[in-house]
Amino acid sequence: MNSGGAHCLKYGVTTNNLLGVKMVLVDGTIIDIGGKSLDSGGYDLMALVCGSEGQLGIITEATVRLLASPEGARPVLFGFPTSEQAGACVTEIIASGIIPVAIEFMDKPAIEICEAFAKAGYPLDAGALLIIEVEGSDDEMEAMLAEIIAIAERHAVMAIRRSQSATEAALIWKGRKSAFGATGRIADYICMDGTVPLSQLSYVLQKTSEITDRYGLRVANVFHAGDGNMHPLILYNINDPEDAARAEEAGAEILKLCVDAGGCLTGEHGVGIEKRDLMRHQYSDIDLRQQMAVRAAFDPDWVLNPSKVFPLEGRDD
Repeated sequence: MNSGGAHCLKYGVTTNNLLGVKMVLVDGTIIDIGGKSLDSGGYDLMALVCGSEGQLGIITEATVRLLASPEGARPVLFGFPTSEQAGACVTEIIASGIIPVAIEFMDKPAIEICEAFAKAGYPLDAGALLIIEVEGSDDEMEAMLAEIIAIAERHAVMAIRRSQSATEAALIWKGRKSAFGATGRIADYICMDGTVPLSQLSYVLQKTSEITDRYGLRVANVFHAGDGNMHPLILYNINDPEDAARAEEAGAEILKLCVDAGGCLTGEHGVGIEKRDLMRHQYSDIDLRQQMAVRAAFDPDWVLNPSKVFPLEGRDD
């Protein structure tokens, strides 16, 4: 699915760290793609395979690049009155050319859910928080944090908590890393995966709340803000068929919102079955036919991971 994660802002997603793969084609042929460097000659088949969701072949080996650990790393927690102000802060940080190793976002419902579970000391009076991690030498981290704090102050930051030890750093991250499990303690949920331009973060957050309110549902937003990869958690009751249907409809609207805002249906979770029929909202028939032709070149009979990614109507199989 070409997954990312909290540190993909600085280090890239899977495709940026994948050097080579050994893949078994549908007819049993074993091929090697890539090598020991990020760029190999010929067609860029690595980029095609990474994110193909098992439709082109079965990966039996992968070669990835290893990076040396940084000299030091320091997460800082920032609390803001509103999600819009936190979103605007993220936009200005990236626009200024500063690249932290991570920028993670949580809105008020997510803060309350995670704090109840992790007891991480998150500011419960904040409307949103950012966890921003920088790394390097002490001087590098201090210089970068000074710039980030100055930007945050221009967006009405109401709380700043700097980690002073490995224990404090782990505690700041504990709530964020426990978010999905902590949410599962209080309700069933659907986790969405739309990605939007950073300039549209505030707008999409506002509209997401409006959508879930209209369906009578709650939403907690936890996401990788640095690259605009949003993960709204739509809370519902899985034992209530009507509630479950509303959650799916709300999720589809949110994904369409992401596309309409200039983004896409998925940032790292893939399309699979869930978003298969929404592909027409992002791509034209011509786009889809070209993508399906490439897929069919590897697997003419659509044997590998069938009925995924592409709408069932309009297929040539």
